[in-house]
Amino acid sequence: MISFIATPIGNLKDITLRALEALRGADVIFCEDTRHTLKLLSAYDIKKPLLSCHKFNEREAAEKILAAAREGKEVAVVSDAGMPVVSDPGSVVCRVLREAGEPYTVLPGACAFVCALVLSAMPADRFTFLGFLPDRAGDRKAFLEKYRTHRETLVFHAAPQDVDRYLAEMFEVFGERRACAVREITKIHEESKNFLLSEGLSGEKRGEYVLVVEGAAEEENPLNKLSPREHVQKYMDEGLDKKEALKRAARDRGVPKSALYKETIGL
Repeated sequence: MISFIATPIGNLKDITLRALEALRGADVIFCEDTRHTLKLLSAYDIKKPLLSCHKFNEREAAEKILAAAREGKEVAVVSDAGMPVVSDPGSVVCRVLREAGEPYTVLPGACAFVCALVLSAMPADRFTFLGFLPDRAGDRKAFLEKYRTHRETLVFHAAPQDVDRYLAEMFEVFGERRACAVREITKIHEESKNFLLSEGLSGEKRGEYVLVVEGAAEEENPLNKLSPREHVQKYMDEGLDKKEALKRAARDRGVPKSALYKETIGL
């Protein structure tokens, strides 16, 4: 069986018992950086053959993973931190396995953007994870434009050297919004800073960031800018009787019909 295993994103204690069991039972472990994974395995006295699976050799690694599984070996796939595939290598492997009809499973665990979403205190009932933005400035702006009117919370990953540039471009496209920058998740110096996009993030940028940005505000119905009487009259001019026009206007404004009735006597 092939197992994609989430690993700690900072604190090495954030690994599940099931993950440790799978790593100990693996015949081979494919990892993003063998040196990084070796530190995790050494902390739990696990010694296993390690093979690389990173963005530059993922297709080749996928074929090796498939071959190992078909030889009856237990195969583990990990990234440097968090869940493989999520802003990390692994998606090509999954696609190769799916196309080959080879089953695989996932062992859940730490995930940076989920932790950051909770730490940000932004609405989490609806959110979109967008990962790292494109490298080219024009591509970034075009990408952000696609989400300018989305009302759900938006979540991004950012390298420290990109944070200021990303935030400035977000302000240019989105306008003023609340945001939160989260870094060093699960570590001693874990930090979560809330700010406005117009302000940017102060201080030296160190470590990988998760940027959480509130969604677009609901656009106000232009009819709500009219007086209550004009609002109802507008609907009547469109052919509605007064009762239905009153009901529509009240719904637009989020008030009971009785709150508008006196304003419309004589219509």
